[in-house]
Amino acid sequence: MRRALWTLGVLLAVTGAGGGLAWRELNRPGPPVTTPTVVSVEAGQRFADVADELHALGLLRHPALLVAWARCTGKDRQVRAGDFLLTTPLSPLGLLARVTSRPDPLHQVTVPEGLAVREVVGLFAAAGFGSAESFFCLLDDPAFLAAEDLPPEGAEGYLFPDTYDLPLATPPERILRAMVTRFREVFTAELEAKAARIGLSPHQAVTLASLVEEETARADERTLVAAVFVNRLRRGMPLQSDPTVLYGRESGDRTLTRADLRRPTPYNTYTIAGLPPTPIANPGRGALEAAVDPAPVDYLYFVARGDGSHQFSTTLAEHNAAVARYRHRAR
Repeated sequence: MRRALWTLGVLLAVTGAGGGLAWRELNRPGPPVTTPTVVSVEAGQRFADVADELHALGLLRHPALLVAWARCTGKDRQVRAGDFLLTTPLSPLGLLARVTSRPDPLHQVTVPEGLAVREVVGLFAAAGFGSAESFFCLLDDPAFLAAEDLPPEGAEGYLFPDTYDLPLATPPERILRAMVTRFREVFTAELEAKAARIGLSPHQAVTLASLVEEETARADERTLVAAVFVNRLRRGMPLQSDPTVLYGRESGDRTLTRADLRRPTPYNTYTIAGLPPTPIANPGRGALEAAVDPAPVDYLYFVARGDGSHQFSTTLAEHNAAVARYRHRAR
Protein backbone atom coordinates (compact mmCIF):
# COMPACT_ATOMS: atom_id res chain seq x y z
CA MET A 1 0.00 0.00 0.00
CA ARG A 2 2.82 2.39 0.89
CA ARG A 3 4.58 1.81 -2.45
CA ALA A 4 1.32 2.25 -4.33
CA LEU A 5 0.65 5.55 -2.59
CA TRP A 6 4.23 6.69 -3.29
CA THR A 7 3.89 5.80 -6.97
CA LEU A 8 0.57 7.60 -7.17
CA GLY A 9 2.17 10.66 -5.63
CA VAL A 10 4.91 10.67 -8.25
CA LEU A 11 2.36 10.38 -11.04
CA LEU A 12 0.40 13.27 -9.63
CA ALA A 13 3.56 15.34 -9.34
CA VAL A 14 4.54 14.63 -12.91
CA THR A 15 1.06 15.34 -14.29
CA GLY A 16 0.34 18.24 -11.95
CA ALA A 17 1.86 21.65 -11.36
CA GLY A 18 5.39 20.29 -11.00
CA GLY A 19 5.04 18.00 -13.96
CA GLY A 20 6.44 20.49 -16.41
CA LEU A 21 9.61 21.00 -14.40
CA ALA A 22 10.07 17.27 -13.86
CA TRP A 23 9.53 16.53 -17.53
CA ARG A 24 12.02 19.19 -18.59
CA GLU A 25 14.59 17.76 -16.16
CA LEU A 26 14.06 14.25 -17.53
CA ASN A 27 14.77 15.55 -21.04
CA ARG A 28 17.59 17.94 -20.13
CA PRO A 29 20.99 16.93 -21.60
CA GLY A 30 23.33 15.54 -18.98
CA PRO A 31 26.65 16.95 -17.81
CA PRO A 32 29.54 17.05 -20.31
CA VAL A 33 31.32 13.73 -20.93
CA THR A 34 35.03 14.54 -20.83
CA THR A 35 36.23 10.99 -21.52
CA PRO A 36 34.50 7.87 -22.85
CA THR A 37 32.89 6.11 -19.90
CA VAL A 38 31.80 2.49 -19.63
CA VAL A 39 28.89 1.68 -17.35
CA SER A 40 28.61 -1.96 -16.31
CA VAL A 41 25.26 -3.43 -15.33
CA GLU A 42 25.24 -6.81 -13.63
CA ALA A 43 22.48 -9.35 -14.08
CA GLY A 44 19.75 -8.73 -11.52
CA GLN A 45 21.16 -5.35 -10.43
CA ARG A 46 18.55 -2.87 -9.15
CA PHE A 47 17.99 0.13 -11.38
CA ALA A 48 18.34 2.37 -8.33
CA ASP A 49 21.93 1.15 -7.97
CA VAL A 50 22.55 1.72 -11.70
CA ALA A 51 21.23 5.28 -11.35
CA ASP A 52 23.48 5.86 -8.34
CA GLU A 53 26.48 4.69 -10.39
CA LEU A 54 25.51 7.03 -13.23
CA HIS A 55 25.36 9.85 -10.69
CA ALA A 56 28.74 8.90 -9.20
CA LEU A 57 30.26 8.93 -12.69
CA GLY A 58 28.94 12.46 -13.26
CA LEU A 59 26.48 11.39 -15.96
CA LEU A 60 23.19 11.94 -14.10
CA ARG A 61 22.26 14.93 -11.93
CA HIS A 62 19.16 13.67 -10.09
CA PRO A 63 19.03 9.86 -9.82
CA ALA A 64 15.90 9.81 -7.61
CA LEU A 65 13.79 11.46 -10.31
CA LEU A 66 14.88 8.97 -12.97
CA VAL A 67 14.36 6.02 -10.60
CA ALA A 68 10.82 7.24 -9.88
CA TRP A 69 10.06 7.60 -13.58
CA ALA A 70 11.49 4.16 -14.38
CA ARG A 71 9.36 2.57 -11.66
CA CYS A 72 6.20 4.28 -12.84
CA THR A 73 6.76 3.20 -16.44
CA GLY A 74 8.09 -0.30 -15.67
CA LYS A 75 11.37 0.52 -17.40
CA ASP A 76 13.32 -0.38 -14.26
CA ARG A 77 12.54 -4.04 -15.04
CA GLN A 78 13.83 -3.77 -18.62
CA VAL A 79 17.46 -2.88 -17.85
CA ARG A 80 19.91 -5.13 -19.73
CA ALA A 81 23.02 -6.66 -18.19
CA GLY A 82 26.25 -5.75 -19.91
CA ASP A 83 28.62 -2.87 -20.63
CA PHE A 84 27.43 0.42 -22.10
CA LEU A 85 29.86 2.95 -23.57
CA LEU A 86 28.82 6.59 -23.12
CA THR A 87 30.66 9.23 -25.14
CA THR A 88 28.18 12.14 -25.32
CA PRO A 89 25.88 13.83 -22.78
CA LEU A 90 22.51 12.09 -22.53
CA SER A 91 19.35 13.23 -20.84
CA PRO A 92 18.02 11.08 -17.98
CA LEU A 93 15.52 9.52 -20.36
CA GLY A 94 18.35 9.00 -22.86
CA LEU A 95 20.37 7.20 -20.20
CA LEU A 96 17.36 5.04 -19.37
CA ALA A 97 16.91 4.18 -23.04
CA ARG A 98 20.62 3.35 -23.29
CA VAL A 99 20.68 0.83 -20.42
CA THR A 100 17.46 -0.80 -21.61
CA SER A 101 18.87 -1.34 -25.12
CA ARG A 102 21.44 -3.80 -26.43
CA PRO A 103 24.79 -3.65 -24.59
CA ASP A 104 27.98 -2.88 -26.49
CA PRO A 105 29.73 -5.84 -28.12
CA LEU A 106 32.68 -7.24 -26.20
CA HIS A 107 36.19 -7.80 -27.52
CA GLN A 108 38.24 -10.61 -26.08
CA VAL A 109 41.90 -10.30 -25.12
CA THR A 110 43.79 -13.26 -23.69
CA VAL A 111 46.83 -12.40 -21.58
CA PRO A 112 49.13 -15.45 -21.24
CA GLU A 113 51.01 -16.23 -18.06
CA GLY A 114 54.52 -14.87 -17.75
CA LEU A 115 54.27 -11.66 -19.76
CA ALA A 116 55.97 -8.55 -18.43
CA VAL A 117 53.94 -5.36 -17.99
CA ARG A 118 55.26 -3.83 -21.22
CA GLU A 119 54.14 -6.95 -23.11
CA VAL A 120 50.68 -6.85 -21.50
CA VAL A 121 50.32 -3.21 -22.51
CA GLY A 122 51.43 -4.11 -26.02
CA LEU A 123 48.65 -6.71 -26.27
CA PHE A 124 45.91 -4.25 -25.35
CA ALA A 125 47.33 -1.49 -27.52
CA ALA A 126 47.54 -3.84 -30.50
CA ALA A 127 43.92 -4.91 -29.88
CA GLY A 128 42.78 -1.29 -30.18
CA PHE A 129 42.19 -0.43 -26.53
CA GLY A 130 44.23 2.78 -26.63
CA SER A 131 47.84 3.78 -27.03
CA ALA A 132 50.63 2.20 -25.04
CA GLU A 133 51.44 5.67 -23.74
CA SER A 134 47.99 5.99 -22.16
CA PHE A 135 48.59 2.78 -20.21
CA PHE A 136 52.10 3.72 -19.15
CA CYS A 137 50.95 7.16 -17.96
CA LEU A 138 48.78 5.37 -15.42
CA LEU A 139 51.35 2.74 -14.54
CA ASP A 140 53.91 5.48 -13.86
CA ASP A 141 51.45 7.51 -11.76
CA PRO A 142 52.14 7.12 -8.00
CA ALA A 143 48.54 8.13 -7.24
CA PHE A 144 47.15 5.31 -9.40
CA LEU A 145 49.52 2.77 -7.86
CA ALA A 146 48.62 3.89 -4.35
CA ALA A 147 44.89 3.81 -5.11
CA GLU A 148 45.22 0.19 -6.24
CA ASP A 149 47.41 -0.70 -3.24
CA LEU A 150 50.30 -1.55 -5.57
CA PRO A 151 53.99 -1.19 -4.72
CA PRO A 152 55.48 2.20 -5.59
CA GLU A 153 57.93 0.37 -7.88
CA GLY A 154 55.08 -0.51 -10.24
CA ALA A 155 52.42 -3.04 -11.23
CA GLU A 156 54.76 -5.77 -12.44
CA GLY A 157 53.44 -9.08 -11.12
CA TYR A 158 49.95 -7.78 -10.34
CA LEU A 159 48.31 -7.67 -13.79
CA PHE A 160 46.72 -11.09 -13.66
CA PRO A 161 46.95 -13.20 -16.83
CA ASP A 162 43.46 -14.20 -17.93
CA THR A 163 40.93 -13.79 -20.74
CA TYR A 164 39.17 -10.43 -20.58
CA ASP A 165 35.97 -9.55 -22.44
CA LEU A 166 35.70 -5.77 -22.75
CA PRO A 167 34.01 -3.13 -24.92
CA LEU A 168 36.57 -1.80 -27.37
CA ALA A 169 36.44 1.72 -25.91
CA THR A 170 37.09 0.59 -22.34
CA PRO A 171 39.49 3.17 -20.82
CA PRO A 172 42.99 1.93 -19.90
CA GLU A 173 42.34 2.73 -16.23
CA ARG A 174 39.36 0.39 -16.16
CA ILE A 175 41.35 -2.39 -17.86
CA LEU A 176 44.24 -2.14 -15.40
CA ARG A 177 41.86 -2.04 -12.43
CA ALA A 178 40.11 -5.17 -13.73
CA MET A 179 43.43 -7.02 -13.97
CA VAL A 180 44.52 -5.97 -10.48
CA THR A 181 41.11 -6.92 -9.10
CA ARG A 182 41.43 -10.33 -10.71
CA PHE A 183 44.86 -10.72 -9.10
CA ARG A 184 43.36 -9.96 -5.67
CA GLU A 185 40.68 -12.58 -6.26
CA VAL A 186 43.33 -15.24 -6.92
CA PHE A 187 46.03 -14.23 -4.45
CA THR A 188 43.82 -14.62 -1.42
CA ALA A 189 44.41 -14.10 2.29
CA GLU A 190 44.95 -17.85 2.49
CA LEU A 191 47.88 -17.66 0.07
CA GLU A 192 49.28 -14.67 1.97
CA ALA A 193 49.14 -16.73 5.17
CA LYS A 194 50.99 -19.60 3.49
CA ALA A 195 53.64 -17.14 2.30
CA ALA A 196 54.09 -15.86 5.84
CA ARG A 197 54.59 -19.39 7.12
CA ILE A 198 57.66 -19.81 4.88
CA GLY A 199 58.98 -16.36 5.72
CA LEU A 200 57.82 -14.42 2.67
CA SER A 201 55.92 -11.14 2.50
CA PRO A 202 53.09 -10.97 -0.07
CA HIS A 203 55.31 -8.96 -2.43
CA GLN A 204 58.18 -11.45 -2.05
CA ALA A 205 55.76 -14.30 -2.76
CA VAL A 206 54.59 -12.64 -5.99
CA THR A 207 58.21 -12.01 -6.96
CA LEU A 208 59.10 -15.65 -6.32
CA ALA A 209 56.04 -16.76 -8.30
CA SER A 210 57.25 -14.70 -11.26
CA LEU A 211 60.58 -16.57 -11.20
CA VAL A 212 58.76 -19.90 -11.05
CA GLU A 213 56.56 -18.83 -13.98
CA GLU A 214 59.57 -17.91 -16.08
CA GLU A 215 61.65 -20.98 -15.21
CA THR A 216 59.18 -23.70 -16.12
CA ALA A 217 56.03 -24.12 -18.17
CA ARG A 218 55.31 -27.53 -16.63
CA ALA A 219 52.66 -27.66 -13.92
CA ASP A 220 54.31 -30.69 -12.31
CA GLU A 221 57.60 -28.80 -11.84
CA ARG A 222 56.38 -25.53 -10.33
CA THR A 223 56.51 -26.62 -6.69
CA LEU A 224 59.95 -28.18 -7.28
CA VAL A 225 61.35 -24.97 -8.78
CA ALA A 226 59.81 -23.01 -5.91
CA ALA A 227 61.46 -25.41 -3.44
CA VAL A 228 64.89 -24.86 -5.00
CA PHE A 229 64.57 -21.09 -4.63
CA VAL A 230 63.16 -21.24 -1.10
CA ASN A 231 65.92 -23.65 -0.04
CA ARG A 232 68.53 -21.32 -1.51
CA LEU A 233 67.02 -18.29 0.22
CA ARG A 234 67.16 -20.09 3.55
CA ARG A 235 70.82 -20.99 3.05
CA GLY A 236 71.81 -17.52 1.83
CA MET A 237 72.73 -18.88 -1.61
CA PRO A 238 72.28 -16.71 -4.71
CA LEU A 239 69.22 -17.77 -6.69
CA GLN A 240 71.11 -17.76 -10.04
CA SER A 241 67.95 -17.54 -12.12
CA ASP A 242 68.66 -16.81 -15.79
CA PRO A 243 65.30 -15.07 -16.45
CA THR A 244 66.18 -12.39 -13.91
CA VAL A 245 69.26 -11.51 -15.96
CA LEU A 246 67.09 -11.18 -19.07
CA TYR A 247 64.47 -8.99 -17.39
CA GLY A 248 64.11 -5.60 -19.03
CA ARG A 249 65.84 -6.62 -22.24
CA GLU A 250 63.60 -5.09 -24.89
CA SER A 251 65.33 -6.66 -27.87
CA GLY A 252 63.75 -10.04 -27.22
CA ASP A 253 67.16 -11.70 -27.49
CA ARG A 254 67.28 -14.63 -25.02
CA THR A 255 70.99 -15.35 -25.44
CA LEU A 256 73.00 -15.19 -22.23
CA THR A 257 76.75 -14.69 -22.08
CA ARG A 258 79.18 -15.04 -19.18
CA ALA A 259 79.47 -11.26 -19.23
CA ASP A 260 75.69 -11.00 -18.75
CA LEU A 261 75.85 -13.25 -15.71
CA ARG A 262 78.61 -11.11 -14.16
CA ARG A 263 77.01 -7.74 -14.92
CA PRO A 264 75.82 -6.15 -11.64
CA THR A 265 72.20 -5.05 -11.98
CA PRO A 266 69.38 -4.97 -9.38
CA TYR A 267 67.81 -7.98 -11.12
CA ASN A 268 70.85 -10.18 -11.71
CA THR A 269 70.40 -12.93 -9.13
CA TYR A 270 73.90 -14.19 -9.94
CA THR A 271 75.35 -11.00 -8.43
CA ILE A 272 72.72 -9.95 -5.85
CA ALA A 273 71.55 -11.76 -2.75
CA GLY A 274 67.96 -12.85 -2.37
CA LEU A 275 65.03 -12.02 -4.59
CA PRO A 276 65.06 -9.23 -7.17
CA PRO A 277 63.37 -5.98 -6.05
CA THR A 278 60.18 -6.60 -8.06
CA PRO A 279 58.55 -9.45 -9.95
CA ILE A 280 59.96 -10.03 -13.42
CA ALA A 281 56.65 -11.11 -15.00
CA ASN A 282 52.97 -11.51 -14.23
CA PRO A 283 52.48 -15.02 -12.83
CA GLY A 284 49.37 -17.15 -13.14
CA ARG A 285 47.46 -19.03 -10.48
CA GLY A 286 49.65 -22.15 -10.63
CA ALA A 287 52.88 -20.25 -10.07
CA LEU A 288 51.38 -18.17 -7.25
CA GLU A 289 50.17 -21.30 -5.47
CA ALA A 290 53.49 -23.08 -5.97
CA ALA A 291 55.50 -20.14 -4.62
CA VAL A 292 53.75 -20.24 -1.26
CA ASP A 293 53.55 -24.03 -1.02
CA PRO A 294 56.86 -25.44 -2.34
CA ALA A 295 57.47 -29.18 -2.47
CA PRO A 296 59.03 -30.71 0.67
CA VAL A 297 62.34 -31.58 -1.04
CA ASP A 298 66.01 -30.69 -0.46
CA TYR A 299 66.81 -29.74 -4.05
CA LEU A 300 69.19 -26.82 -4.56
CA TYR A 301 69.82 -27.05 -8.30
CA PHE A 302 68.06 -27.75 -11.58
CA VAL A 303 69.09 -27.80 -15.22
CA ALA A 304 67.05 -27.96 -18.41
CA ARG A 305 66.95 -31.33 -20.12
CA GLY A 306 66.22 -29.75 -23.49
CA ASP A 307 62.70 -31.13 -23.80
CA GLY A 308 60.94 -28.57 -21.59
CA SER A 309 61.57 -30.48 -18.38
CA HIS A 310 64.35 -30.14 -15.78
CA GLN A 311 66.70 -32.38 -13.80
CA PHE A 312 66.72 -31.51 -10.09
CA SER A 313 69.67 -32.17 -7.80
CA THR A 314 70.53 -31.84 -4.13
CA THR A 315 74.33 -31.58 -4.32
CA LEU A 316 76.62 -29.56 -6.56
CA ALA A 317 78.36 -32.76 -7.73
CA GLU A 318 75.02 -34.22 -8.89
CA HIS A 319 74.15 -30.95 -10.60
CA ASN A 320 77.48 -30.67 -12.42
CA ALA A 321 77.10 -34.23 -13.66
CA ALA A 322 73.59 -33.46 -14.92
CA VAL A 323 74.80 -30.30 -16.65
CA ALA A 324 77.60 -32.20 -18.38
CA ARG A 325 75.20 -34.95 -19.41
CA TYR A 326 72.62 -32.65 -21.02
CA ARG A 327 75.23 -30.44 -22.65
CA HIS A 328 76.76 -33.54 -24.20
CA ARG A 329 73.35 -34.60 -25.51
CA ALA A 330 72.77 -31.10 -26.90
CA ARG A 331 76.05 -31.28 -28.82
